[in-house]
Amino acid sequence: MQKQKRSRGRPKSQFTESSAGTLQSLDRALGVLTAIARADRLTLTDLSLTVGVPTATTHRILMTLQKHNFVTFDEDRQDWLIGIEAFRTGSSFLKRRNLAEIGRPVMQLLMEQTGETANLAVPAAAEVVFIGQVETHNPIRAFFPPSTRTAMHASGAGKAILSQLSEEKVTQLLTKAGLQQFTANTHTSPKSLFEDLSQIRARGWSFDSEERYEGMSCIGSAIFDEFGKPCAGVSISGPSIRFDDAHVAQFGAAVSKAAAEITLRSGGVIPEQI
Repeated sequence: MQKQKRSRGRPKSQFTESSAGTLQSLDRALGVLTAIARADRLTLTDLSLTVGVPTATTHRILMTLQKHNFVTFDEDRQDWLIGIEAFRTGSSFLKRRNLAEIGRPVMQLLMEQTGETANLAVPAAAEVVFIGQVETHNPIRAFFPPSTRTAMHASGAGKAILSQLSEEKVTQLLTKAGLQQFTANTHTSPKSLFEDLSQIRARGWSFDSEERYEGMSCIGSAIFDEFGKPCAGVSISGPSIRFDDAHVAQFGAAVSKAAAEITLRSGGVIPEQI
């Protein structure tokens, strides 16, 4: 009986099909990536059959994914596997998903220390999305249901995250979204916002003094990922009357400490202060 020849990892001809539009097909690329992930490892032939895409096209997609380390090729076995960058991307999702659980005991303590509602938010373009909250027992309190969105430039957690980004990145984000005015205290000019971000970066916490809602204030601090990049923010919020001069600095120190604790518990790295 003739031994079946092992399927190779490369097609006999790389350029038998027109490349027009194929490498730009995100749908096909994601299909290839998903197929490899589900099967653990696949030869080019088997992968092509699985996704229903010609081998030449599949190979071009694989070359692009390999260039960015999303897949890798095993020379010995002549098949394709998931790469390190796909793992990093997936790990980032897992950290985001578990961040609320990891941060909850820290937020509980923060609420007890300050007497104000503790919030956890993650960035989404020029906004932050609230993914966790521990409410204060005070009858008058702030409340942000999970998935609530708010503009970064008018949020304690949002400004804390912005303060850890480069000026170029902040400008890029806010040029697309604009500086919408919500109250008389909202930053509506880049100059005033960047001055505030500079102060936030220096002291380690932000102060939203009725910049989003009249009568409500917020103090936030950034949480960092394993690369020392801001990935979320923790904050406390409540009626402005309780955020007076006698309490703001004390609250800021507590929020900053909580952010550092969540960073460490989630495997993040706090960047060196410059």
